[in-house]
Amino acid sequence: MSQLLPPLDAHHPRSMADQVYDLLYERIINLMLPPGTKLSEAEVAAQLGVSRQPVRDAFYRLSQLGLIHIRPQRATTVAPISKDAIVQAYFIRSALEEATMRVAAEKLEPVHITALQDILNRQEDALRANDKTGFHALDDQFHHDICTYAGLGFGWALIKDNKGHMDRARYLSLSFEAPRALAEHHDILNALRAGDGDGAAAAVKTHLSHIGDIIDWIQANQPEVF
Repeated sequence: MSQLLPPLDAHHPRSMADQVYDLLYERIINLMLPPGTKLSEAEVAAQLGVSRQPVRDAFYRLSQLGLIHIRPQRATTVAPISKDAIVQAYFIRSALEEATMRVAAEKLEPVHITALQDILNRQEDALRANDKTGFHALDDQFHHDICTYAGLGFGWALIKDNKGHMDRARYLSLSFEAPRALAEHHDILNALRAGDGDGAAAAVKTHLSHIGDIIDWIQANQPEVF
């Protein structure tokens, strides 16, 4: 593994284990750590400037999500993207977010709509700057904040625990998929602004349904990630 990991902040409000997990998760999702990358507890700890225990904890959490493979007496590696996990994540996410949109359409206040519009404005800036990492982070924030404003933050927690492989596929597709994703975010927000729960649910269903096309594109262009 090359030098990809910056030293962590000992004064950060999150624990060292959480920081290690967050950083490795991000690097796996954006494929800076591609499938097959070997991960060493000692090397990761040295790069981050931490002891091996928080790295061991982070490795375990990532393995529970199917993002890394830990094999005793063998190298720990970043897992391939799993098509089965993507399909599972799609069904979980689609069901939860469609239900969330109906609740959100009734509960969101004007201040929430303004905040969500600001996220989309920043996504437009990220798209113009070709900032894939920033665009993806704002994508997550948009969906997360809708769940939170609807009083259904636990739903996003369930989604997040299942969407790692889906996120890796979507990240690979941002080179061509980002403009459509942003347009569909506007469709979702417009429906929420109008208090149209069914319309918002239909818009998020359409938004998430492209994952099959994304899998096909990756299979044709970067099959080695599976």
